[in-house]
Amino acid sequence: MQISQMNWQQVEAYLAGDDRAVLPLGCTEQHAYLSLSTDSILAERVAVEAAEPLGVPVFPVVAYGITPYFRAYPGTLSLRVTTYMAVVRDLLDSLADTGFRRIVLVNGHGGNSPVQGLVAEWLVDHPGTCVRFHNWWNAPQTWAKVQEIDPVASHASWMENFPWTRLAGVVLPDQRKAPINIARLQQLGPTAVRTELGDGNYAGLYQRGDDEMQLLWETGVAETRAVIADGWPTITSE
Repeated sequence: MQISQMNWQQVEAYLAGDDRAVLPLGCTEQHAYLSLSTDSILAERVAVEAAEPLGVPVFPVVAYGITPYFRAYPGTLSLRVTTYMAVVRDLLDSLADTGFRRIVLVNGHGGNSPVQGLVAEWLVDHPGTCVRFHNWWNAPQTWAKVQEIDPVASHASWMENFPWTRLAGVVLPDQRKAPINIARLQQLGPTAVRTELGDGNYAGLYQRGDDEMQLLWETGVAETRAVIADGWPTITSE
C-alpha cells in the first residue's frame, strides 16, 4: 500500500501491528532515449509491487539523487553528497520518530550508494531499529536473470527499458552499443563525460522483447519482496 493513499490515522493503526516501511530512492538523470525519471519510476514501482501483498506501506520515491557526472545532459538534476546524506538522514529520523523500526531503502540509482555508509552510522544512534539498503537491479537473483538474458547490460540499455520507462514516439537505435571505458569515464567532468558517452547508453542493446523484460521484472519484484518480508533480526534497544 502507498502512503499517498493513506491518512495519518490509518498509519497509526498500521503501526499498532507492524513496524515495517519502504522508502524508494531514485534519481532524475539522463537515460539515453528512456525517461529521465527511469531510476525513480523503477524503484518506486518495484517497491509498491513487492510490498503490496505484505500490506507494508511504501513512501513516495525520493526522486533526486547523486549524479554530478551527467550534469551536462539537459534535464539531469543532482544533489551534493552532503545534501543527499542530510535528506536521507532526516527521512530516516522521521520514520523512526513515527514508530517505524524496520525500514527498507529500495534504491534504483547506483550513484546513491554512499547511503550505505550513512545507514551504518545512523544505526549507531538509533538502537532498536534495522535498515536494509537494497539495490533492486543488481541484487543477486535479479542480476543473475540479467546475465541469463544478455550479459551485455548497462545504464540506459535494454535492462532499464520497460514499458513504463519508455517514451511515446521515441524510436530507439536497433544496434548493440560497444561497451565504454567506465574507468576512464570516472576520471572526467560532466562535459567530457557527455562527449565520451554520446547518447548515454553505457553498453548493449537498447531494447529487448517484453516477454524477457517481464521475466526480469518478476524476478526483481520477488527478490525485493523477500527483502521486505523475511529474515529480520530480533530488534532490541541497546
